Amino acid sequence: MRTTMTLLFFVFFVGVSCVVADSKSLGEMSLSQLEQRVEAIDEELDKLSKCSMRGSMGPLGWRSHSHHDPYQNEWVRVDLGRRVLIDQVALVPTIWRDSNFGLMSDGFPEEFKIIVGNDNDPQGRVVASFTAEDKLLPRIEPLVVNFPETSVSWVRFQATKLAPRAWDGYYQLQLSELMVFSGEENVALRKPIRVSSQEPFTLRARVKETMVDGSLPYLMDAAGGVDSKSFVSVVDDGSQPSLTIDLGKQSLVSQVHLHTVDLSDNIPEVIHPTFGIPEHFIVEGANSADFSDAVQLCEYRVETVFDADPIIMLNFEEREMRYIRVTALRPHIDAFGSRVRSVVGFSEIVVLSKGINLAKGLDVDLNFEVRGYVRPLENLTDGKNFYGEILPIRTWINQLARRHDLENERPLVVQEAAKRYAIQERNLRRMYWLAALLVVAIGFVVLVGRIVRMQHVNEIRERFAADLHDELGADIHCIGLLSDLAQDAREEPEKLEGVLRNIREATEETGNAVRHYSNLQEGRLSNGGVRGDIERIAERVVVHLTHNIKVEGEEFLEQLKPRTCSDLLLFYKECLINICRHSGATSLSTHLTADAKSIQLRVEDNGMGIASMDENGVPQSLKRRARLMGARVTISSLAGRGTCIRLTVRNHMRWFYKLLGIFHSKK
Repeated sequence: MRTTMTLLFFVFFVGVSCVVADSKSLGEMSLSQLEQRVEAIDEELDKLSKCSMRGSMGPLGWRSHSHHDPYQNEWVRVDLGRRVLIDQVALVPTIWRDSNFGLMSDGFPEEFKIIVGNDNDPQGRVVASFTAEDKLLPRIEPLVVNFPETSVSWVRFQATKLAPRAWDGYYQLQLSELMVFSGEENVALRKPIRVSSQEPFTLRARVKETMVDGSLPYLMDAAGGVDSKSFVSVVDDGSQPSLTIDLGKQSLVSQVHLHTVDLSDNIPEVIHPTFGIPEHFIVEGANSADFSDAVQLCEYRVETVFDADPIIMLNFEEREMRYIRVTALRPHIDAFGSRVRSVVGFSEIVVLSKGINLAKGLDVDLNFEVRGYVRPLENLTDGKNFYGEILPIRTWINQLARRHDLENERPLVVQEAAKRYAIQERNLRRMYWLAALLVVAIGFVVLVGRIVRMQHVNEIRERFAADLHDELGADIHCIGLLSDLAQDAREEPEKLEGVLRNIREATEETGNAVRHYSNLQEGRLSNGGVRGDIERIAERVVVHLTHNIKVEGEEFLEQLKPRTCSDLLLFYKECLINICRHSGATSLSTHLTADAKSIQLRVEDNGMGIASMDENGVPQSLKRRARLMGARVTISSLAGRGTCIRLTVRNHMRWFYKLLGIFHSKK
């Protein structure tokens, strides 16, 4: 039973080990690491700007010629005008709405490279290259390309494998915006641009200049900050309202960003997208408070609805200024019901120096009285819009690109974690089944052990009865015969004395036999070994019969277990007792042979044959003893007169005959 339990625990341990090994072979990251990664992605997504699409109309970007073959070289080149240290290029795709899959990029290339160079280097060098294996598509967020800081004067975006456009499947290169960053500043803003081809019959919304005008298809929807309402005021007709910001000291400025009035508080929008934007305005800079030394920095006209952007990005030659003034030469005309009035309004005025907003938190002076709307003037420089915090353009674009990467990574991590959960659940089921199997096996082992113990008890009882019968029966039979002789010798004192002496010797031999039986149970044989015990048994039991004993293979007999030797000797003794009682024989012979495979015992006598035996030919006492040994016994008549008893014990078949004997005994 102990061996069986050890085997079961070994099987259980191997099963558990297989489960653990299986789980370790499914990837480099553990399940806990995958769960932590999902949590980290969610935490980071909560801190990133949302990819909110702008409404109304506006510039769309550039389209190249269409092709039947995707492997075409279409390119865009931006001349920066001077050598600038750059380290990042951002590509904003043109976006279309698919009826089945929602928003998707249109015409964004599958394979392309970024080439940079200087005026004296027309070929340039490749700083980044992408193929279809990089799996950049699908996407609606910008693609940010980082590379070591490089001094260049031009940047070329060159596509080598085009993607199909949405409406007819022809291959075409499309791009909404190309941004080149030097630190926080987009140095490609409104710079000269050249393209490899231009789609014929192009609308104003798709001219090549729209790729560098700062017009993006997104609303700045930052994760942080609270919302802030836009500043709007009615102004007198025919006046030129202005807004002035004192930077506090002379500072180098190069860009002004005007965030337009937020229109997305209603769906659909009930206000024109150009609401509040002056139809014509200029941006001036000065170092004197009275603007006596004013310099016009830039000018902007709203000529069509395509000129309405959520963020109007204006750039100019870098100048050292203290005061910045925005003057509406022609304010926006708003038709509100039956009234027509002039309106000016912005969400935020941003004055940039190397990408840093110098105007944040500063006061704004007006040359007009605020009327018509309750919108605080300080909202113009509070650094917030309708959604929250206003971010630097590079930071915003990088957050959108990062969101794309994380939102594409998260399903993969979740899918891998789901696989691990499935494996874990399967392993848990395996554990349950192994545990149930172990419980059943333990119960089975306990039951089998109990049955075996009960069988062993029965076997001990049967063996004890057989041993008493076989060991003491001969001596008691001998004492009985001597008692009969003593009865017959009552009239002959001399003869009676000899018989009584024999009875005394028989009694002592019975005691010796009991001690000998004990020795056999303890595995101790006489000094003469198996041969000596056989000869001793024959001398005691068949006193008046002549007998011949032959033993072969004694070296194998000496290797037998004591229990086997005991069973063999008791079987032999029972054979002799049966011959003495029933055969009427006068002589017998014993032949015992042993080898590595079997033991064979043959006992022959010259008696009456098997007529006195039971119907099966083999006495029950011999059957019982053979069954206890796991041996096979046969009995047959000899030619003429006599009986031959054969016992065969095969070493590799003992368990079979023993089990077969137990089965027959139960039947």
